[in-house]
Amino acid sequence: MAQTTTASEPTDLVVIGGGINGCGIARDAAGRGLSVVLLEQGDLASGTSSTSTKMIHGGLRYLEHYAFKLVRESLLERELLWRAAPHIVEPLRIVLPHHKGLRPAWLIRLGLWLYDHIGGRSHLPGTAHIDLTKDSIGKPLVTGLTRAFEYSDCWVDDARLVTLNAVHAAELGASIETRSRVVSLVCQDGVWHLDVEGVDGSVRTVHAKAVVNAAGPWVSEVLQGAARRQSRSQVRLVRGSHLVVPRLHHDDRGYLFQNADNRVIFVLPYEQDFSLIGTTDIDHDGSASEVAASEEEIAYLCQAVGEYLHKPLDPASVVHHFSGLRPLYDDGSTAAQEATRDYVFELDTDSGAPLLSVFGGKITTYRRLALDALERLMPTLPHRGEDWTCDVPLPGGAFPMGGRDDLVVAAAQRWPFVPETTSARWVRSYGTRVHRMMEGVQCVDDLGRDFGHGLYQKEVDYLIAVEFARSAEDILWRRSKLGLRFNESERDALASYCETGLAAA
Repeated sequence: MAQTTTASEPTDLVVIGGGINGCGIARDAAGRGLSVVLLEQGDLASGTSSTSTKMIHGGLRYLEHYAFKLVRESLLERELLWRAAPHIVEPLRIVLPHHKGLRPAWLIRLGLWLYDHIGGRSHLPGTAHIDLTKDSIGKPLVTGLTRAFEYSDCWVDDARLVTLNAVHAAELGASIETRSRVVSLVCQDGVWHLDVEGVDGSVRTVHAKAVVNAAGPWVSEVLQGAARRQSRSQVRLVRGSHLVVPRLHHDDRGYLFQNADNRVIFVLPYEQDFSLIGTTDIDHDGSASEVAASEEEIAYLCQAVGEYLHKPLDPASVVHHFSGLRPLYDDGSTAAQEATRDYVFELDTDSGAPLLSVFGGKITTYRRLALDALERLMPTLPHRGEDWTCDVPLPGGAFPMGGRDDLVVAAAQRWPFVPETTSARWVRSYGTRVHRMMEGVQCVDDLGRDFGHGLYQKEVDYLIAVEFARSAEDILWRRSKLGLRFNESERDALASYCETGLAAA
C-alpha cells in the first residue's frame, strides 16, 4: 500500500461518518465559521440513514416507555424540519385501527392527547376519530375493525435529508470526502492525526484540533480499532427491516398496526406505486457491513400486516426489501424495541484534544444532536457561534410549508417537454434548486441521454458535480429511489456512464 503524508495546518473539526448525525454536525459547525472536514468510508447515507421508515415523528410508542423528554424534543423538531425542507418533508396522517384485544381505547386516547399537546404542534392537524365502516381508509381492512384514531406526523426522504445537509455544509466551506476510511486516529501534542485511506489504497494524513466520531454502527469500531481506545459506553446494534410491495391502498394516509407482541408496524404510501412496510426490531450480532432482512423478518412483516388486510400479503409479492442497523446506546434493556432511541455522548479529552463519540439518536432529532455536540466542543474550539440552524432552510427549501404543489405546477409550465411525473419528482427532490439543476435547458435535447424513467444525463451530471454521487447505486437508491423502477440493463448503462465520467474527471 502506498502511503503519503502531508503536513498542514490542523482543521478545527473532523467529523467521521456521513450519516444524518455526521452531516448535521458538519453543517452546523461550518455555519459557525469552523473549518470542517467530513470523512465517510462509503457514500453519504449508505448505512442507517437511508434505511429508516422515512418518518419525522415523535415516536408515539415511546410514550409507553415513559420517554416523555425524547418524544417532546422529537415533536418540537417535527414542524421545524418541515419548515426547513418542505420539498423532502411532508405532512402524513396516520390511521391507527383500534384492535379490541390489544391496547384499550382509553390508553390510546390518552397517548394521542399527549402526542398532540407536548410538542408545540402549530400547523399539523390534531387527532381525529374515524368510523372505518364509512371512511374509505377502512375498505382494505378486515371485517371487525370498526373504528380508528387518526393523527399527524411527517414523512421524509431520509437519504436526501442527509445529502442536503452535506451540500449545505460544503457551501459553507466544509470539505465533504466520501470513500475515505479512517484507519488510524492518534493524538500527538494536542493535535489529532488521522490516516485516511482512499479507494485507490493510498493513505493521507488529516490533522484536526477536535474529532467527532459519528460513525453510527461503526462507532465502536472507530474507537477500538482506529483510535485503540476502550469506550465507557456500548453500542447496541438493532436491525430494522422494511418491505416494499405494490400499493396496498390508494389513499394518502398511512396505517399503524398494533401486534400482539407489543410491536407496531407502519404501512405507508411510498413512491406513488408502492407501499412501505416496517419495521422489525431485532438484535444484530453479525458484521455491521453485512445487513439484510432475514426470511423470518419478511414472513413476520407479511403476517403482521396480513392480520389487518382483507387480502393476505405473501412474501412473493415483495418487490424490494432493505435492512439497516440502529446504533442504539446500550442501556441494558431486555428487548430491542425497549432500548432508548435517545442519544448519548462520550467525550474523551485525556489526550489533550477532544474526541466526541455519538451513541444512538434518531433522524428526527439530528439537528438537536448536532447543536448539543457542538456545545460540548465549543470550549476547546476557536469560534463560539450560536445556534443558527433553527430558522435556515436546507438547500432547495426556501419556500412556504405546503407550497410544494405550486412549485410542481410552475415546473410543469416551465419545462412542458418533460413528463409531469418527472418534473414533479424533481421538485420533490430539489425544491427551488430544480432551476439550478436545469440551468441552460431549453428543450428535451438539452437534457442529454435518457437513462430511463425520467432520469436524464443533465440530472446525473448534477448529482455527481453537486451532490457527491459516485455510482449508479448512489443515484438510484440514495439520491433517488429510481432503483425500484430500473431493470438490470438500465442499471448497467447508468453504471458505465458514471464510471466513464468519473474516470475522465
